[in-house]
Formats: sequence, C-alpha cells, structure tokens
Amino acid sequence: MKQLIAATLTATAFAFSSPLFASDVEHFKGKSSETMSQAVANFSEYNNKLEQVLSGEMTPEAMNEVHELTYTLENALAKINEELRELADTLEEVHIASEHADGNAVRKHGKNYLKVSRDVIK
Repeated sequence: MKQLIAATLTATAFAFSSPLFASDVEHFKGKSSETMSQAVANFSEYNNKLEQVLSGEMTPEAMNEVHELTYTLENALAKINEELRELADTLEEVHIASEHADGNAVRKHGKNYLKVSRDVIK
C-alpha cells in the first residue's frame, strides 16, 4: 500500500510540475519597431546587447536576458523584412519606368526608393 501511495504521489508531482515549468517562461513584448529607422536602430542596439551576453557564461540569468532580447530583435527584423519587401517593389517600379524612359516616374519612384533604402544604409 505504501508503494502505491508513493507512486501516486510521484505521478501527481510530475503531473503538476510540468505545467509549472512551462509557465516559468515569461513572454515579453519587446521594444516596438514602427518605422524602418526605429527597426534598424533597435536591430543594431539589441544585436550588440546579444553579442555582449553571448561573450559571457550561459547562466540562467544570461539565458533569460537572451530570451528578452530576442523579442525586440524579432520585432525589428519583422519590420525590416516588411519594409525591404516593399522596397523591392519600389525598385521594380524604378526599373520598369526606366525601361519606358518615363523620367517623371523614375524620379518619383527613385526618390521613394532612396528614402527607405537610406534608412538601412547611409
């Protein structure tokens, strides 16, 4: 009987501990990246922070810090990817306008292209 009680208590402990471990991981919102400039700045800043953490020991505190940093990096990268997809479309408009020798369209789309592209590379 003692073995049955011990087995039941052990099984119960495992059943209740697994959800507790899963909920120990906090989910963070991360820093917002509303514009390309903001996304690039966050991406650069948080990559530097990640590099700093990675150069040290992978302690539980370091793992938690990496976990937090990734939220901001993911937000920044999502915005950068979104903007670069749109930038590719804008560049295609420049390309097509140049094929048709449409100077006004080249200038208009070219300026839009440079405005966004310069947020990435100065």
